[in-house]
Amino acid sequence: MRRTSVLPGLFLIASLGSAACARAQTEARSAADSAPTDSVPLPPGVYGTLSQNDIVIRLRTDELEVRFVPLDIRVTGLLGRDAAESLQRLVERNRPAIDSAGRAAGISEPGLALVTFFSLRDGTRFNPEQLTVTARNQLLRPLAFVPLSARFGAGQLDARENAMAVYLFQDLLPVWDPFTVHYEHLVSHDWERRLPTLARERDRLAATPR
Repeated sequence: MRRTSVLPGLFLIASLGSAACARAQTEARSAADSAPTDSVPLPPGVYGTLSQNDIVIRLRTDELEVRFVPLDIRVTGLLGRDAAESLQRLVERNRPAIDSAGRAAGISEPGLALVTFFSLRDGTRFNPEQLTVTARNQLLRPLAFVPLSARFGAGQLDARENAMAVYLFQDLLPVWDPFTVHYEHLVSHDWERRLPTLARERDRLAATPR
């Protein structure tokens, strides 16, 4: 993921004057323009208009609903302000635990997803390790979990109870490619269907004057 820092430009304002600052700003714009638009998050304070429903993947049986939300700024940044900030706060609030779990699993830059198991009946059993992702012909298994609810480790839920955790994968999820979410015998290809909506919102925001 490429980011362009404004700090060199600010240093040039103080030390070399306005001409050098303009030159630095031109170089920064050029670098940003050359980066693939799908790999660069939106600038801080810029938000989209999508809802969390636009990025959640659901798998469901008569007893259990599984919800999968990629925690990737490239797509969470396309949400409206409240939804985007809520997910960003969730990650930052749990950052120490996420970093610790990543180090223990040997992951330097994990892909993150928020996974929720929601029970529709009493005594519903679930297995967190059975959720996987297939992308680019590769099977991606979670290498670590950061539980966000006490019931996550119980393996069983009563009606309307939920168990939630942040899942850590080896690499960033390929959110601009189709991927498939699996849980036991359930399979969802919905992400491919979401991509056109996400791409339109990304391109709209990229074309909006700042």
